[in-house]
Amino acid sequence: MPRRTDIARLRKRRDFLAAAGGRKWAANGLVLQALDRADEAEPRVGFTVTRKVGGAVIRNRARRRLKAAASEILPVIAKQGYDYVLVGRASTLTRAWPDLLDDLRAAMTKVHGAKLHGSQRAARGPSSQRGSGNQAGSESKEDTSHG
Repeated sequence: MPRRTDIARLRKRRDFLAAAGGRKWAANGLVLQALDRADEAEPRVGFTVTRKVGGAVIRNRARRRLKAAASEILPVIAKQGYDYVLVGRASTLTRAWPDLLDDLRAAMTKVHGAKLHGSQRAARGPSSQRGSGNQAGSESKEDTSHG
């Protein structure tokens, strides 16, 4: 059994895909995906950086920064029964170290917050209504031009 300071790693693709279906939070320096496995097992963490970020050397450098940040933050904040995936962004490399740590802390707080999904829906609701309102406005303009 791993020590609390050594969080187990996600290794299988299916675990990464499952975590992608959980809660997500995007910060400036990283994206955090978290999945509640509904068990009391130790938390696990995985790291990924896409080719959009850069070549192999750049991606490895970003992944190392994410691993270092996770080793500082996750042993303190990670919850039992959760899988976490840290996704590197282009800004992962250029973000100041204290800011990257703050990004991870904030993301952890957000994915474990009880009102995350509700606030996301509330944020989407008005924009969806505005979008339909704009369509109705454009339809009324069409109606007046034909009259």
